Amino acid sequence: MILGLSTSAFTQLHVFISLAAILSGFIVVLGFLTGKLYPVITAFFLTTTVLTSVTGFLFPIHGVTPGIVVGIISLAVLLFAVLARYSGHLVHAWRRTYVITAMIALWLNVFVLIAQSFEKVHALHKLAPTNTEPPFKIAQLITLIIFVVLTFAADKSFRPMTY
Repeated sequence: MILGLSTSAFTQLHVFISLAAILSGFIVVLGFLTGKLYPVITAFFLTTTVLTSVTGFLFPIHGVTPGIVVGIISLAVLLFAVLARYSGHLVHAWRRTYVITAMIALWLNVFVLIAQSFEKVHALHKLAPTNTEPPFKIAQLITLIIFVVLTFAADKSFRPMTY
């Protein structure tokens, strides 16, 4: 039991929160690319992304795992994203800080989604049973390249009216 839920139910909740974070994150990226600020979606993205890491820490895991490390990095990155967005109001260097940290946080979620997909989806697991085989590495490399390109484009395009 985790927070009064069976491990299975808690896992489903964690996955739902993670997918909501990823989907809302891509809407935020669309806003970056079109120069639009979506305040409600942004708040939802940041909140669900924090919750993704926090709920990940609640699983009965012993010792430090790659997931724990990713969660800690994600929370550190999100701290800067929240500060840039809500304390820095996207003024001056805070705009770039927000774009980059929000993109990193989204990439980390997608990175874990890919890793979990290769772990849990039978067809993918057969291709890369230890997540060290070329199909896994290629999927992660392509994703990283896409996110680097998107981050540069977002940084160039996102010039919202600040208030």
